[in-house]
Amino acid sequence: MHQVLLTPIVFLFTAVLLVPLAQRLKLGAVLGYLIGGCLIGPWGLGLIHEVERISQVAEIGVVLMLFLIGLELEPRKLLAMRTIVLGGGTGQMLVCGAALALGGWALGLPPAAAIVAGLALALSSTAIAVQTMQERHLDNTPAGKIAFAILLFQDMAAIPLLVVVPLLGTAPATTSQHFNWALAALAIAAVLFIGRTLIRPALRLIARTQLREIFTAFALLLVLGIAQLMTLAELSMGLGAFLAGVLLASSEYRKALETDLEPFKGLLLGLFFTSVGMSVNLGLLTAQPVQIAALTVGVVAVKMLLLGLFARILPVAPVQRWPLAALLSQGSEFAFVVFAVAKDAHMLPAPWDELLVLAVALSMALTPLAAVAGEWLGRTLHGSAPPPPDVIEPDEDARVIIAGFGRVGQIAGRLLNASGIPVTVLDNDPDLIETVRRFGFHVFYGDATRLDLLQSAGAARARLLINAIDDMDTSLALTDLVRQHFPHLRMAARARNVTHLFELRERGVTIIERETFDAALMLGRHALEALGIDAETAERARLKFREHNMATLDVIAPHYQDESALISLQQAARDELARNFEQDRIRLDTPRH
Repeated sequence: MHQVLLTPIVFLFTAVLLVPLAQRLKLGAVLGYLIGGCLIGPWGLGLIHEVERISQVAEIGVVLMLFLIGLELEPRKLLAMRTIVLGGGTGQMLVCGAALALGGWALGLPPAAAIVAGLALALSSTAIAVQTMQERHLDNTPAGKIAFAILLFQDMAAIPLLVVVPLLGTAPATTSQHFNWALAALAIAAVLFIGRTLIRPALRLIARTQLREIFTAFALLLVLGIAQLMTLAELSMGLGAFLAGVLLASSEYRKALETDLEPFKGLLLGLFFTSVGMSVNLGLLTAQPVQIAALTVGVVAVKMLLLGLFARILPVAPVQRWPLAALLSQGSEFAFVVFAVAKDAHMLPAPWDELLVLAVALSMALTPLAAVAGEWLGRTLHGSAPPPPDVIEPDEDARVIIAGFGRVGQIAGRLLNASGIPVTVLDNDPDLIETVRRFGFHVFYGDATRLDLLQSAGAARARLLINAIDDMDTSLALTDLVRQHFPHLRMAARARNVTHLFELRERGVTIIERETFDAALMLGRHALEALGIDAETAERARLKFREHNMATLDVIAPHYQDESALISLQQAARDELARNFEQDRIRLDTPRH
């Protein structure tokens, strides 16, 4: 077998086999990936040995995840979270870090090493916590939002921790001890500048090419380029990606970026969790099972207990305190980095670095089980009453979606907007959406016939979709897609011609307007008035013609694909129309005013 293909084949086969099984057993996808990593890694079946290189690639999954999280947080939302981020994050780090440091000191670690180990163990895995929240539908609850705020603080706190650790060690000075704060500030300023001024125009230029693969390539280039910029300044790749995401959160390209990067994020996060499983030293686990089990369970239990008590001062319902504690009970991927730096600085005694790494990896594997235990504790101690109705933040783009913002879509959108109805607009013309965005519309770039884009735009929660797409085939493709995946969603559609109208009717669309029909009738009415017919008679002629035309369509509709029958029906309809005109002519020939 070709060695280049062996690693991805083994990874994909393991994921396809174990992740659905873990999901079926209600354990979550994360645990499936971790178990798979243990099985195929060097301490399991030994199918893959290049754990360090795979881990470096897999970190891109965490970077993409933080970028996508940033896309969901507009700066005003982030500013509104500052109290929880700073207050909750600082409190959690101090409480859990102090308790775990005391535990490490009691077990024989030197004071400085105990403090570093305690603070590192107080960190939680953003990747695993967010994935678990999404799987258990906790991300939009108060517990999920507070958990994310604390995770955000932890990701920022990990940076100074990595800087301070070498300074406390006994190893000779290294380059890592001379952290360049000016370079770090310059890198962050560069990310802010790029995000504010350069990315949106660049995305507009790329979108004009109408090449989806190039747009996806640019999205990946953007995230990886910013991550590389941060590493050059010895900063967290994830922090830079998160900042870039926040700066683009109000962009009209947000939904397109989300839908294009989501598949890459999912696979690379799976690879990350698998690499964590592969790093578990099962040999050490078999040699010291009691010590490892006690250390792992102790870390998880201490964090859960302290977080559950700490949650009393946070704005979260009692029934959600323990689920919140469970979400943050595991160790963090940043802990692996801290322990590696501490080892290089001769701070951690020889056996402790491997023990702590193994305990963190196992605590990650226990997260799905801890989440189940947290929910059970919440129900047992505080009852199972559902949260109040306002705990789920209403989605600002969950009322009406307009697909296609040309002539018809613009008029409908303006009417709804003037009536105070929130509207989300989807269109693939980058110049148009740039103009519309300036007038306050909630507009996103993208092809409305993409299922992932419709899902991101809130089609599952929307009450109505207005199909105003100009191209008939694309309009019908969108109708089929919505009927298949969002059967609850009512549709109103614009029809270019009678055939388009019949096709829409066949697909169950009941609200249909022909784009030029009523305008042509009004033009005819005004022509009658200009020729001297009084307004009342002209309006009656318009309504009579409209009524006759609609009745004719009802007769023709069942036969519109039968050409011979259609010709016969149309001839009969023309004869009937002639008779109606003849009857009306008496009224129209009355003296003109």
